[in-house]
Amino acid sequence: MEKKGILIVISGFSGAGKGTLVKALIKKYHNYALSVSMTTRKPREGERDGVEYFFTDTEGFEETIRQGGLIEYAQYCGNYYGTPKDYVERQLQAGNNVILEIEIQGALKIKEKFPESLLIFVTPPGAEELKRRLVSRGTESEEVIAKRLARASEESEGIEAYDYIVVNDDLGTCVEEVHQLVEASRRAPVRREAFIEEIRNQLKAFAKGAE
Repeated sequence: MEKKGILIVISGFSGAGKGTLVKALIKKYHNYALSVSMTTRKPREGERDGVEYFFTDTEGFEETIRQGGLIEYAQYCGNYYGTPKDYVERQLQAGNNVILEIEIQGALKIKEKFPESLLIFVTPPGAEELKRRLVSRGTESEEVIAKRLARASEESEGIEAYDYIVVNDDLGTCVEEVHQLVEASRRAPVRREAFIEEIRNQLKAFAKGAE
């Protein structure tokens, strides 16, 4: 089995519990790493460079873009955010499965650039449960919740683009299911290219010898 890790994209509706799932997955299994984003945003109190984010200025970020050093990037509220290619590749080569927690549009861009990436969509058991979770947070107005539900309706149109859909009903069960999907996906031909090439070459040698 090849040692290289798998690039995993986890998306889902707001309120599906993606963040909690990712934290629990990393805590239970030690061969996962959450991708650290680069940003031009100023560090908040307690944030450390290289841990929560790689902090840089606009000039440094745009230079990284020009050098092709980002897997994907976007602008939010006047600041750049992006996924550094070097960090992700070092983690993958070390055998860690790298998790990118991003929305559908970004996920599809990742799949286009990296066909061997694994896309997992996380959802609650149903729309009523999604609304209940959003309301139970107690941190958002009815207007914001309505916008999040409208956004979820739009996002639901892109679920078929993912490799797997996981229902986050019980957290422990969901963590185990995601881990098993990742382990099984290691056996997909797109992620066993070195092995395939090796056995092809051996077979070609046999075929040549039989001529």
